[in-house]
Amino acid sequence: MLDPAGRVVMVSGASRGVGRAVMERLIAAGYVVSAGVREARGIQPGPAVMTSRYAAEDVASAKAWVAATIARFGRIDGVVCAAGINPMARLVDEDETAFDAQWLVNVKGPMRLVRLAWPHLAAGGEGRVVTIASLSGRRVANDNLGYAMSKFCVVALTQAIRREGWEAGIRATAICPGFVATDMTRHVTSFRRERMSRPEDIAALVETAMRLPNTATVGEIGVNCRFEALA
Repeated sequence: MLDPAGRVVMVSGASRGVGRAVMERLIAAGYVVSAGVREARGIQPGPAVMTSRYAAEDVASAKAWVAATIARFGRIDGVVCAAGINPMARLVDEDETAFDAQWLVNVKGPMRLVRLAWPHLAAGGEGRVVTIASLSGRRVANDNLGYAMSKFCVVALTQAIRREGWEAGIRATAICPGFVATDMTRHVTSFRRERMSRPEDIAALVETAMRLPNTATVGEIGVNCRFEALA
């Protein structure tokens, strides 16, 4: 297992939900975290954490965040792509605004962030990328086609990162949960909230993926809070 001491991890969407839980888990484990947020929301900067404004649809903010992380810590050892949105985007919707928004935030956001951090991830020979995908990136089980399409793309992105970064020691894992009890699922009435996965559960899996050595990495993790037959 990799020693987290001194390793710097960028976490997008760190102001709330899964991103916030990941940030807190990694700091507690001994990582240094650069938190990409739209709003700081009570995050206290310190020796082990810095915040930078980050809007996933804005490539300029991604560039500024990577530059600020390097200026502060001098290295980037990992990237966790947790920022995401899920407005309803149905197949029959003529208005494609929600589809376009999910493409920018859920797909191009993590792609751009990893691309910008790439030389730093490769430099240490043990770079790590974890994407927060979804079981919706493995099957389509509801009307939100836009979200499913975007998360299928995130899984493909993760596979491409693994392929292109393998020789440089970059390893990537897509974590694919079902319902997680965050603001993103407050509208869900078809499944009891107390039975959903917790953000802290997902954060524990992120830490595990971050600590696995180059010789024993996991490309994809499906996370169920209810029974689903395995494909």
